[in-house]
Amino acid sequence: MTSLYLWFLFGLPALWLLARTMRPVRGRQLLFLAASYAFYLTFGWRFFVILIASSLFNFVWGGVIRRTPTARMLWIGIVANVALLSVFKYLPSLASVFADSTGLAARVAHLALPIGISFWTFQGLSYLFDQYRGEQLDPSLTEFLLYMGFAPTVLSGPICRLPELLPQLRHESRATWENVVAGARSVWVGVLLITLGRLLGGGWNGQGVNWGFDHVSSHLPFGDTWLLLIGYGFQLLFDFAGYTRVVIGIAQAFGILLPENFRRPYLSTTPSVFWTRWHMTLSFWIRDYLFIPLATVRREVWWRNLMLVMSMVVFGLWHKASLLFIVWGTYQGLLLLAHRLTQQWQRRNGVQFSGVMGSVSSWAITFVAINLGWILFRARDWSQAGDLFRSAVNPFASGASVLPVSFVVLVVGIVVAYFLIEGWAERKGESHSLLARLPIELRFACYAGIFYFALFHTAEPQSFIYFQF
Repeated sequence: MTSLYLWFLFGLPALWLLARTMRPVRGRQLLFLAASYAFYLTFGWRFFVILIASSLFNFVWGGVIRRTPTARMLWIGIVANVALLSVFKYLPSLASVFADSTGLAARVAHLALPIGISFWTFQGLSYLFDQYRGEQLDPSLTEFLLYMGFAPTVLSGPICRLPELLPQLRHESRATWENVVAGARSVWVGVLLITLGRLLGGGWNGQGVNWGFDHVSSHLPFGDTWLLLIGYGFQLLFDFAGYTRVVIGIAQAFGILLPENFRRPYLSTTPSVFWTRWHMTLSFWIRDYLFIPLATVRREVWWRNLMLVMSMVVFGLWHKASLLFIVWGTYQGLLLLAHRLTQQWQRRNGVQFSGVMGSVSSWAITFVAINLGWILFRARDWSQAGDLFRSAVNPFASGASVLPVSFVVLVVGIVVAYFLIEGWAERKGESHSLLARLPIELRFACYAGIFYFALFHTAEPQSFIYFQF
C-alpha cells in the first residue's frame, strides 16, 4: 500500500508533466508503459514476469486468430489463459487439501496470487474474442502491452476492452488542465467513498463490520444480522466503487476515459438492473463473451435459463475458488432467473406492478435479496453462513446483541445519507455524487469530517477488498 500512495503523491505529477511536454504519440505510449511497469514492479518481480508472459502470449495468439479465425485457435487461447489463472487462483486451494502429504502440494498451496491477474486475464481474453469476431484491431506490441498493464487499471480494473482504449492511446492531443480538474473531482469523490468504506469496516475504535463478523455468534438477533449484512454491502460498494472512481480520475487527468464500474446499484428495482449497475465491466464481460455466445447455441428456453445461471456461477468463481462463492454465483443466477420468469408470467397474464407502491416493493425485494446474498460472499465458513442465514430469515431470532450502539448509528447514518444523496442524483440525472456539486467550502468541510473519523476512530489500515480477487 505504501508504494501505491507514493506513486499517487509523487509519481503521477511527474509523469503528467513529462507526458505534457512529449509530442510524439509513440513517445507518450512508451512513457506510460515504462511508468506502468515501474509501478507494477513494486509489487514483486515474479508478478511482473507473469504479467509480461500473459501479455506477450495474448498479443501473439491474437495475431494467429486474426489470420486463422477458427474455433480451435480461439479455444487454445481460452485454455491457455484459464490455465494460467487457475494455477495461481484455483490450484492452491486444491493443493491445500494435500499440503500435509507431499512437499510439492505444500509449495503449490502457498503460491501467491499475482495482484490484478483476474482483471488483466479477462482483458487478454476479450482481445482474443474480438479478433475471432473480426474486429479490426491492429495494436502494436507497445500498445497491447500498455493495454494489459496500464497502471491505473492493472491492479483492480475496471476491465477495459481494446476497441475502446486503443483510439485513446493513439490520440495526438495531450492532456489539458481541464482534464486534470475533472480527474481531480473524480479522485476526491473516490477518496470520500473509500474513507466511508474504511469507516464501515473499522467503525469507531475498531468496532465495525469486520469486528462484527469476527464476533458473530450462533444466536445473533434478527436486527443485528441485517445491520451487519447491510453494513458489509455498503462497505464493499464504497471500497470498490471508491477505488474505481480514483482510477477513473487518474486516467482522466491524462486524457483517457475509462468505463464506469458502478452506477447507484442500491437504487435498483430488479436483480437484472442491479447487475447492470454493480461491477459493470465484469457484468458486461460475462454477458457479451460468455452468456450470449452460450445462450445462442440452442433455441430452447430451458437452455437459455441454464446458461444464465451458469454464467453467474462463473461470476462467483471469478472471485474465488470456494464453494461459498460457487453457491453465491448460483444464488445470483437464480435471482435473475426468478426475475425473468416473473416478467414472463406478468406478460402472459397482463399483470403489471406500476406506480409508486410497485416501484418501492420491487426495490425492497431486490435490496433484501441482494444483501442476503452477501452472507455467502463474506462468511468465513459454512458454519458462520448457516448461523447468519438462520438469523436473517427469522424475525423472531433473539440473543445477546454484539453490535455496539456506535456501529448501529454509523451504519444507519451512512445508509440514509447514501439514499438521500444518490436518490437526488438519479432524479436529476447526474453522473456524480451530490457532494461533488456542493459549494467548495461545504464540500471540504465534509471531507475534513470524514478524514477525521477515518484517521482517529477506525481500526488498523485496511487493504482494498478487491485486491484479494
